[in-house]
Amino acid sequence: MGGACGYGNLFSTGYGTNTAALSSVLFNDGFGCGSCYQIRCTGASACYRGSPIITVTATNLCPPNWAQPSDNGGWCNPPRVHFDMSKPAFMKIADWHAGIVPVMYRRVPCPVRGGIRFLLQGNGYWLLAFVMNVGGGGDVARMWVKGSNTGWISMSQNWGASYQAFSRLGGQSLSFKIMSYTTSNTIIASDVAPSNWNVGLTYEATVNFH
Repeated sequence: MGGACGYGNLFSTGYGTNTAALSSVLFNDGFGCGSCYQIRCTGASACYRGSPIITVTATNLCPPNWAQPSDNGGWCNPPRVHFDMSKPAFMKIADWHAGIVPVMYRRVPCPVRGGIRFLLQGNGYWLLAFVMNVGGGGDVARMWVKGSNTGWISMSQNWGASYQAFSRLGGQSLSFKIMSYTTSNTIIASDVAPSNWNVGLTYEATVNFH
């Protein structure tokens, strides 16, 4: 649950247990949030027969542990590529008693359903939007917000997959423009939140990356 991407309860936000925390080289200061990988265990006796493949979504950071060598405990130390998988996800590719196994991996499009979702937080002068259920590369490079009475306002990354704007946007319907980090493609989610939107609620767009 939770994690450095800001997705909160991974069941209610749609990510479930097929998730992983990424080492910092993949986490990329939060721009790796939401990216998806196919992973298969290879070259270890703990690997399940047939090397089954699982697709996981990046929802957290696996921080470095400089007190441990990177081949014995400090698995997430740069420049290592490491996936700290949830136990249910790990159990789909290998015997969990092994603790750590070598893997093959590749980036894949994210298998999401529905539109991009925005969890809104903040106050009358500050909007914070957590971006979830992003298709395609799954990641976000830049974001803009537009109230029904404003032009496009550039948002800055707050942390993980959250973006902020210091503007008075209450009482206005909200649209968002999102740029993919992987492809630089941009889509517009028009009028995602109605003029009576509230903090703490999640609003789903009708569009998504593919």
